[in-house]
Amino acid sequence: MTNRGAGVYLHPTSFPSRFGIGDFGENAFKWIDMLKSAKQTYWQFSPLGPTDLSGSPYQSTSSFAGNPLLISPQKLFEKGLLAKHEIESFPHLSDYYVDYINVTKEKEKLFVLAFKRFKKNTEFFNFCEKQKEWLEDFSLFCTIKKKYNGKEWLTWDKDFKLRNNKILERFKKEEQEDIDFFCFLQFVFFEQCKELREYAKKNEIKLIGDIPIYVSMDSVDAWTYPNLFEFDEERNPLRISGVPPDYYSKTGQLWGNPLYRWDEMKKDGYKWWIARIKKSLEFADIVRIDHFRAFEAYWAVKAGSVTAIEGEWVKGPGYQFFEKVKLALGELPFIAEDLGVITKEVEELREQIGIPGMKVLQFAFDGNKKNPYLPYNISFNSVIYTGTHDNDTTAGWLDTISGVERRLIDAYIGHASSASVKDIIRLAYSATSKICIIPLQDILGLDSKSRMNTPGKVDGNWQWRCNPDLFKAENLDLVKEFAEIYGRTE
Repeated sequence: MTNRGAGVYLHPTSFPSRFGIGDFGENAFKWIDMLKSAKQTYWQFSPLGPTDLSGSPYQSTSSFAGNPLLISPQKLFEKGLLAKHEIESFPHLSDYYVDYINVTKEKEKLFVLAFKRFKKNTEFFNFCEKQKEWLEDFSLFCTIKKKYNGKEWLTWDKDFKLRNNKILERFKKEEQEDIDFFCFLQFVFFEQCKELREYAKKNEIKLIGDIPIYVSMDSVDAWTYPNLFEFDEERNPLRISGVPPDYYSKTGQLWGNPLYRWDEMKKDGYKWWIARIKKSLEFADIVRIDHFRAFEAYWAVKAGSVTAIEGEWVKGPGYQFFEKVKLALGELPFIAEDLGVITKEVEELREQIGIPGMKVLQFAFDGNKKNPYLPYNISFNSVIYTGTHDNDTTAGWLDTISGVERRLIDAYIGHASSASVKDIIRLAYSATSKICIIPLQDILGLDSKSRMNTPGKVDGNWQWRCNPDLFKAENLDLVKEFAEIYGRTE
């Protein structure tokens, strides 16, 4: 990451498609073409792991598996695993948002049909053997969840909840067909994802992925490795994750994920974490580390708390963790998500590692001339955004800011009239940051209705999809122009 470059944030679920959710089909490849045509260097997306019905990629059921909803039925048809009438009879779901309940139900019907026609071949068996370390537990976990109608593993019968090996081995033999089905879905996901990644590489588009700092409470990771998390003997969480009150919420954010036993992870040189990072780098060239500040110190809240207000900062693993990762990987192709309550110690850790942090223009104009998000305070070793998936769209933000903040923005930009979304994007492109990433919603000038996620809001997140009529190369002409003007075409 030495040259100045630019890119676009767009999660794959937001692609237009006729199957109710974006996938790895033709529009994913069209997206790569659009980015190349617009002289972009990067495509950033959120984690690609399987989600629950809320759709949040930051609450995945696995740190290693892929989200089957991203599988393209059209590609299954091209492989001869689905009949034409089967994909043509797929019900019409909204083109503008993801209905996770119905998408999951309808896509699973197609996946079952495809699996029945699938002939287990050498490629499949080689995949299962290569991914054995995580795939066996994941497919078993999914099969048991199916038996319990999707209920969380903490509610399962004791033999399953506490992993009675004798019972699990018998269950495997009895339910081998279902276990193979979940292995099949991962086989197809990895195959389609690899094809897309190779196409991106061929077109010189670098992929920026994402690693959530925590795993979901209802995840195969927590079920398989309970010794790595703050659980009691019955697997009940002792403390859970969150952040104290900040820009996003006056009561903090109570995420509810289990916290790590970093001392336990240290014993084997952070083996699970290193495997997790390696897996993420199969999907991307660079990885954004979500909630980076937790590696220096994290907010721990007593299990059962209603809000995240009452908690304490606990020291994280710090620099020695990244030393171990560097020994394993040889380099650290990371971006630190260092937003929120950031201390001098967090900044020092990021600088010691030498990875870029994030700068968000929506946080810049509070009147403080030392504000770290103001363009003139930003260093080259950073990635600048107009906003992130957790922010309002820039159009929505401009509509809701105070008169004081508006005047500060206008004065900074030097406009006689009020600043527009285009002005804010220009400001990001002209900044010194080595990378500039703009959410597609901002490039399209969309309002708050197109927001991707509202922290603290329970429903309605992660549903936005790009209107098919807007998914055109010419709608990236603005960032193409800015990439050329501000030297971000390499």
